[in-house]
Amino acid sequence: MTFSSRLQRFRRRGGAFVAAQFVLMALVAGGGRRHNRVGAVQRAAGLVLLGLGGAVMVGSGRTLGRNLSALPEPPDTAQLVTSGLYGQVRHPIYSGILALGLGWALLRGSASALGWTAALAALFHFKSAREESALLARFPGYAAYRRRTKRFVPGVI
Repeated sequence: MTFSSRLQRFRRRGGAFVAAQFVLMALVAGGGRRHNRVGAVQRAAGLVLLGLGGAVMVGSGRTLGRNLSALPEPPDTAQLVTSGLYGQVRHPIYSGILALGLGWALLRGSASALGWTAALAALFHFKSAREESALLARFPGYAAYRRRTKRFVPGVI
């Protein structure tokens, strides 16, 4: 397979979402460089969100195992996972990344990191919609799972 054909396949499977996601994640991280004075409560909230976000990402990645892909198009060998954190939300890795971004913005007192995290949340909304279209087409049980499980925050969103 040539580089050109691999690139075309990456684009067809939603690679633009992945590229934008990593750019925004870098902007969140870079947006936290300036350390404004933050109070103890804000610092503690930031640390809690960083820890929670990291734990959610790692736990969700382990639950997915070989099904894990950064692309919104599931791998050819993918199976539907509805256990673990996926029993609570449909996209816990995205939730974990957003918690990390929010925690970083709070910890650093960074309005720009907060803004880039909001942009990342918007991207995840559209990326997850693309992903869910593919999952609906592939797995007959996905429609029922989607009806009973929130997208990003249990019982809320």
